[in-house]
Amino acid sequence: MRFAILSFPGSSCDVDMLRAVRDVIGEGAEIVSHTDAVLENYDAVLIPTGASYGDYLRPGALAQSSKSIASLKAFADSGKLVLGVGNGFQILVEAGILPGAFLRNKGLKFRSGKAKLTVQNASTYFTSNYEQGQLLTIPFAHEYGNYYVDSDTAQLLKETNRIVFTYEDGNADGSVEEIAGVLNERGNVLGMMPLPERAVEEIIGGTDGLPLFQSILKNWSENNVSHA
Repeated sequence: MRFAILSFPGSSCDVDMLRAVRDVIGEGAEIVSHTDAVLENYDAVLIPTGASYGDYLRPGALAQSSKSIASLKAFADSGKLVLGVGNGFQILVEAGILPGAFLRNKGLKFRSGKAKLTVQNASTYFTSNYEQGQLLTIPFAHEYGNYYVDSDTAQLLKETNRIVFTYEDGNADGSVEEIAGVLNERGNVLGMMPLPERAVEEIIGGTDGLPLFQSILKNWSENNVSHA
């Protein structure tokens, strides 16, 4: 399986994502610059966190000026898997690939630490190696982690089982319906604010993020590898 890690100016955790996929999961991965991103030959695209374009205007907003966004949209439309974490989630929202918007944290300050999450949907391409309702501890680091959708959209997300992760530790940043991660309508694009690539080895504090990457690999293998 080949992963593209789509990097923008200000992306700061592309190397973390590369290590998680290449060194821990053992799959092919490379960091791809937004300036020459040709994504169609990859099997999955990962958009890491950071502060793309310095979070100028709004986090993720200026990434829309990159020609890589057209390639990213075509990739998502093809049905292949896309994962955006932290600022990557914000980029997916700004691109209209995922619904919603991001506001500043309710406390108006940057926060980092470890978030307590619940797996609300364990039947996705990204979560099939988790158990339904499983509790996770995943690191986070953001100032604009307050995910917002209107009440009608929130209801639709619930009815269609597109809320994948929710916060279970008080939702200090104020996200609607305690949402920590959501899918697109087709189910092949996941955005989440916590950072699973920082939870793939015990030595760095835990492995609760590891099943997410294993789920991606398992589902791709089931659909693309001959077992004859």
